[in-house]
Amino acid sequence: MESLSRHPEVLWAQRSDKVYLTIALPDARDISVKCEGEGSFNFSAVGVQGESFDFSFELFGNIVPEGCKTKAGLRNIICSIQKEEKGWWKRLLKSEEKPAPYIKVDWNKWCDEDDNESASDASDDNNSGYGEDDESSEDEGLLYLPDLEKARGN
Repeated sequence: MESLSRHPEVLWAQRSDKVYLTIALPDARDISVKCEGEGSFNFSAVGVQGESFDFSFELFGNIVPEGCKTKAGLRNIICSIQKEEKGWWKRLLKSEEKPAPYIKVDWNKWCDEDDNESASDASDDNNSGYGEDDESSEDEGLLYLPDLEKARGN
């Protein structure tokens, strides 16, 4: 019996130099992400019940394959994709057709052109709390979890 591939929800946001994709796939394994210079993005993974998830699309602009970073968390996989040229893309995909229903804008990470600098500066101080290795600074502002103990005054 052939198993059909399913699509996880993909949230996207951008900065002038990067595109962030958050793939909602809890407890995924065998994660594979391939980025190619002309904007080709390929993803595949196996879900918690052994079902396979994969998709690929042509991004709006060219990217730097070496600048693609992937971080797998408990609930999702975050891909940071470096744009070849700084600038704002009109949309995520090269195609002008309406994107697939599983691709949505990540309004929590979204940043407009005019507040790009201030938003990324403000989030630099508070980007811990995600993943085991917080030494990488290129993923600033990906996730902020407040310290609830401090907030309660304990």
